[in-house]
Amino acid sequence: MPTIILHIQNEDPVLGEVDELPSMADSMILVRNPRMRDGKELHYLNTEVNEVIWNLARVTFIEVMGGDSDDEIISFVRE
Repeated sequence: MPTIILHIQNEDPVLGEVDELPSMADSMILVRNPRMRDGKELHYLNTEVNEVIWNLARVTFIEVMGGDSDDEIISFVRE
């Protein structure tokens, strides 16, 4: 489950998880556990909210955070 930072027009960035990244044909994105980048709750959401669907027309860009797959990356090692 990729962790993303969603940059929404005229809003602070939102950190959350998605099942899959949106494709070019998608118009919505479902974000699980939405929160501020510092982990605080979003002031405009009810405290019981676990998932939010945002219209991609309001999204400026999406940052995809590194996940468990980083362990699979082999970097240069001098012996």
